Amino acid sequence: MRQISFRLKPGKLLKEEIENYAVTHNILAGCLLSIVGGLDKTVLRMADATPESQIIKTWEEPVEIVSGTGTISNEGCHLHISVSDSHGNVFGGHLKDGCVVKFTAEVVLLVFEDVVYKRLPDSATGFGELTVENL
Repeated sequence: MRQISFRLKPGKLLKEEIENYAVTHNILAGCLLSIVGGLDKTVLRMADATPESQIIKTWEEPVEIVSGTGTISNEGCHLHISVSDSHGNVFGGHLKDGCVVKFTAEVVLLVFEDVVYKRLPDSATGFGELTVENL
């Protein structure tokens, strides 16, 4: 195992930058170990989604990232985050494109070197789902 740590500066796109790191560092399998920082814009998919019926919510207000988790691969990432607003309300969901970093986002990835994560179509869910292959 190895770790990759990086900081995203203001204005960067959170999910897109994490996916870019997975590609540029040729991450075959890994996880989001830690993420802290803030967002100016948050875009999340809510629970109970199907490919045909997705509820996407966007908040354009400052929030703090209070947790994050997910699988990382150069073939695609599956990430969830929770954020809190200025009143301490916490909400979360499936991280979508378009989340804009406010001041910083500190990201730590853990990389596994004995498996490969792939996303293959699953007829039961309609989404590309995780398939794990041993090296």
